[in-house]
Amino acid sequence: MKKAIFAMAALAVGATACASSTGSAGTDGAAQESGKKQYTIGVSNLGLSFPFPAAIGKGIKDEAAKLGVTIVELDAQGKADKQSNDVQDLMAQQPDGVLILPVDSGVAQGLADKLKAAGIPTVAVASQVGDPKTRQLKDVYPGLVALVTQDEYAAGGKAGEIAAQVLPGGGKIAIVEGAAGFAEVVNRWQEFPKSAEAKGAKFEVVARQPGDWVQDKAQSACQNMLASNPGVELFYAQSDDMSVGCAKAVKAAGSKAKVIGIGGSKLGIDAINAGDVAGTVCFKPEDLGKLALTTLYKHLTGEQKQDAAFVTYDTPSITKENVTECTPQW
Repeated sequence: MKKAIFAMAALAVGATACASSTGSAGTDGAAQESGKKQYTIGVSNLGLSFPFPAAIGKGIKDEAAKLGVTIVELDAQGKADKQSNDVQDLMAQQPDGVLILPVDSGVAQGLADKLKAAGIPTVAVASQVGDPKTRQLKDVYPGLVALVTQDEYAAGGKAGEIAAQVLPGGGKIAIVEGAAGFAEVVNRWQEFPKSAEAKGAKFEVVARQPGDWVQDKAQSACQNMLASNPGVELFYAQSDDMSVGCAKAVKAAGSKAKVIGIGGSKLGIDAINAGDVAGTVCFKPEDLGKLALTTLYKHLTGEQKQDAAFVTYDTPSITKENVTECTPQW
């Protein structure tokens, strides 16, 4: 969710790249006995201290263990320059393929080019490669095996439908955006106003501020926006963790503004149950990690060759009425 989406975890990450290998002895042994090729796949994770990409990483490793695949995972720690170095390190190890969770969609374009030139099949995970302002989400960057992600346009559209349900007819809205460089900042807004208007709600955007995917920064951003725009009736936070921070600011200010998020995190679902957040869109990062690994594995084995494919999964809209339909994976 790069990205999708992410509040900082309490666990600190070391300053050096963190590499790990997975693959149970049982599955490896079975694969060796059957004469199957043993695959090694590199993973450039945008940041293991962020809950969403960490959950994607867990899904990747769980599926790799089932398939007998060895995983070498490097942690970019949310830094584009470190991810560039990590990809170089992975290339030097000559893996059979690479999964990359982009820190920056523009920088990732150059990394995809390098991996293609090196002949390493690559799948982008959870975030678009290339400029989201000039490249449509499903127009997958050439040279990638696939982009495996949420349909961010559709997710933003579902958030717009929730907004129309929460505030029929529309009103003044403020947006808590993610960090600069993340394609999701653009993609999660694209269909929001169209979907809301289709339900009879027209929103006037009176303020936008970044919350950098983090709860405390989102809380500060919402405090600032409320101070300058006390008439805000709805906050749309581009991740659940930011929606929780924003809800705290709304409560502290005595505002009646509603808050909606996106992502289906445990914090977000708990906030919906408590009545602090009105709704979200349920993402499933562990399932996404499994889907990404399977997509690359099938390409490598020849079971299902892909070329710049767009691969996604269902992300239902969630309110208090159907909150039990979203089991948080992060």
